[in-house]
Amino acid sequence: MDSPRRPTDRYAGDVIAAARAPRPRRSRDVPAEPGLVVEHRESGWCGAVVACEKAGGMFVVTLEDRRGAVRAYPLGPGFLIDGAPVTLTPPVAAAARALAEHRRAAERTASGSVAVTDRRATVARASRLYVEGRHDAELVEKVWGADLRVEGVVVEMLDGVDDLVDAIAAFEPGPGRRLGVLVDHLVPGSKETAIVEAVRSRRAWRPHVLVVGHPYVDVWQSVRPQRLGWRAWPQIPRGSSWKVGICQAAGWPHETQADLAAAWRHILSSVGSYADLEPALLARVEELIDFVTAPD
Repeated sequence: MDSPRRPTDRYAGDVIAAARAPRPRRSRDVPAEPGLVVEHRESGWCGAVVACEKAGGMFVVTLEDRRGAVRAYPLGPGFLIDGAPVTLTPPVAAAARALAEHRRAAERTASGSVAVTDRRATVARASRLYVEGRHDAELVEKVWGADLRVEGVVVEMLDGVDDLVDAIAAFEPGPGRRLGVLVDHLVPGSKETAIVEAVRSRRAWRPHVLVVGHPYVDVWQSVRPQRLGWRAWPQIPRGSSWKVGICQAAGWPHETQADLAAAWRHILSSVGSYADLEPALLARVEELIDFVTAPD
């Protein structure tokens, strides 16, 4: 009778089968270069990298699937390429290439202005630009940021324009304190038009305050639709959320505020310069910058 195998018997079991068993694959580091196709292991979402940016103290990578829907995930481990685990890292190579291209094209800023390379940012003026919200401010910064820093103009956000009269009064415009305001959806018959008319009726403010607007429901719409692969922006029925409707029409996630934020990041990433924006917005922003930087 055979004696029972002891736990310490190193020849126990199928040695050949153990040698053939697949070993867990190590995750390798891969820079999140634009266009890189990856799969998010936990959710199964597969898409190409369209943006990699720092948000809230951490890097976030945005993936776009073949239908144009986008999702954002924390940069790091948890991704697959052709079934192999990878850890996405900041796109160092892409950043180096972008920096080299930027230096070669440094004669112009994103706004089309002649770049100034031998001056530091000017100390901030007392004059200001007000825009309606965060997305407006981010778009202005991306296209006109270099110009505004040279001129020393600060952009501040309003939480809508319902209290615009009070906001201007609190700013106390006057000589040396000019204020330019950019308003969304400034079209005849809108509530925005009535608010702006109330501001323009203040005679004492006229030399020091300029309020202009663009016709778009939201600043998203000032981005040329061709940059997103569309002929025109989708038409959203009145009475429904415009941003949610845009995301639905595009097939993008839209259930949460984070989904809408990811949609905006995707739209903003499509803007490289003033040429990607509609003329109606370009003219108004340039008008405001000229106003607040003009001598009294």
